[in-house]
Amino acid sequence: MRTPVTVGDQTAHINLDLAGLPAGEELDLPADGETAVVVLTGRVDAAADGASLGTAGGRASVFEGPGDTVYAPPGTALGFRALDGGPVQLAIASAAAEPDEGAPPARVITAADQRITEVGEGNWSRTVRTILGPEHTALRLLLGETINPPGNWSSYPPHRHDRHDPPREVDLEEVYLFKVDPPGGFGVQIRYEIDGAEEAFLVRDDDIAAIRAGFHPVVAASGYSLYYLWVMAGDGREMMPYLDPAHAWVQQGR
Repeated sequence: MRTPVTVGDQTAHINLDLAGLPAGEELDLPADGETAVVVLTGRVDAAADGASLGTAGGRASVFEGPGDTVYAPPGTALGFRALDGGPVQLAIASAAAEPDEGAPPARVITAADQRITEVGEGNWSRTVRTILGPEHTALRLLLGETINPPGNWSSYPPHRHDRHDPPREVDLEEVYLFKVDPPGGFGVQIRYEIDGAEEAFLVRDDDIAAIRAGFHPVVAASGYSLYYLWVMAGDGREMMPYLDPAHAWVQQGR
């Protein structure tokens, strides 16, 4: 298991681990904070505190359609066994939270449970699969998947969510996990502040961006579809992004 994002290093709230399992191999996750395990590819048998949750997953690629996610409230141990049918890749997102009698139960979140929408238009249109949104019962985590068609932008018009100023903005840090189709392609992640601080870097398969502050648009290179898993946690579970006033007209004018 690889741990590219750790609270106290890249983030204040979110941990992200990645695991690959050959058929028959098992993975046990200890009872800890609130956890969501996204089955990126392959199929697994899943269990919570030893009780079966059934089979999760089944897609060969994140680009073929929405997949399954195994959710566990704080204090719940999870177990997985990889099944035949292709390599299993898991993205394990978690955030610190105390066990709560009102917490939702451990469960498999299927494609039918997700909110799938087409967002934007023209060269800033993209598909957003909301796995665990504000409308879904959870304690801290928000997460989903975005697919940029070749050459298209997302997280656009540029927005930020690093100040707690509801109803204008809610402070949520965010982590992205990227994948590219066909292999060998890339996208570009941009981060900037209104005061002029800025950076841009290439993102390829399995690259990570930990976004604690600033506006953060993403673009796919021409010829390549760009996927990213997004995970958010912070002050509450409302999604209130603040659009960069210089570019908000792109959305508001339509």
